[in-house]
Amino acid sequence: MTDYGHDLKFGTFVTPSAQGAQHAIDVAVASDRAGLDLVTFQDHPYQAAFLDTSTLLAFVAARTERVHVSANVASLPLRPPAVLARAAASLDILSGGRFELGLGAGAFWDGIAAMGGRRLTPGQGVDALREAIAIIRDLWDVDASGRVSHHGRYYDVAGAKRGPRPAHDIGIWIGSYQPRMLALTGELGDGWLPTLEYLPRGVASLADHNARIDEAAVAAGRSPADVRRLLNVMRVGLSPVSRGLLEGPVEQWVDQLATLALEHGVTAVLIGGDDPVLAERYGAEIAPAVRELVATERAPGRLRRGEPVEAGRAG
Repeated sequence: MTDYGHDLKFGTFVTPSAQGAQHAIDVAVASDRAGLDLVTFQDHPYQAAFLDTSTLLAFVAARTERVHVSANVASLPLRPPAVLARAAASLDILSGGRFELGLGAGAFWDGIAAMGGRRLTPGQGVDALREAIAIIRDLWDVDASGRVSHHGRYYDVAGAKRGPRPAHDIGIWIGSYQPRMLALTGELGDGWLPTLEYLPRGVASLADHNARIDEAAVAAGRSPADVRRLLNVMRVGLSPVSRGLLEGPVEQWVDQLATLALEHGVTAVLIGGDDPVLAERYGAEIAPAVRELVATERAPGRLRRGEPVEAGRAG
């Protein structure tokens, strides 16, 4: 049982289809209108059928008012970290502090190489991501003295000026699945952002992966609670009968989302499906009910779900 105590966030994971560009915008606007916290977009710069995600994020930020926007997750090998840092800070300023940085080490290397990116092994990708995070945070740190220089194996920054200062503390949420990436997430990340369908055992993988992140966080002198646990769930739908996780009636969604928060530490769930109607119901109907249920379960003195009776009474 793991509950890191974070506030709950709800959002959408949108396909940036070029052919359905207006539909992607409609889902984002519906997410904002429904009171969701996040709207995020896949980032595959080598995919000709997709819009450029950075351009889409800027457009959506201008069309919405309160929802936070993020790539889910940005492909680092095709987005140099110093440039990415300035772009992120710029959009955060322009949107009034509504940008978050989802970041990945890279995948689909044939496509990356075809676009002029450097082909790396998975281990090299982890090392490059570590360098990139340091550069990004240094560029954002306008209170530090001097210019930013970083002479690493993968990136070379020589005397870059710091800034601009982001409008808020941008969270770096890392898409990770393998042990080294999970350790890096615990050591350096503000959030862990996997996709449920890519986890080898689905929800059952969360305990082991959370433990790896927790261990790395503690080893780095951090608290496990410093790392928010987010989760993409692609296959979702409302239906009168249960068909699985987030596939069923509203009441089932509410119970399952509360369970993810209280027993697995997942306090931000981003749904796929590209359905503006579902996004509306997720924000207006489901999210408030989950918040109420989790607040009740977290109330002092209450026996938490999954907690041994003896331990609950003792607490």
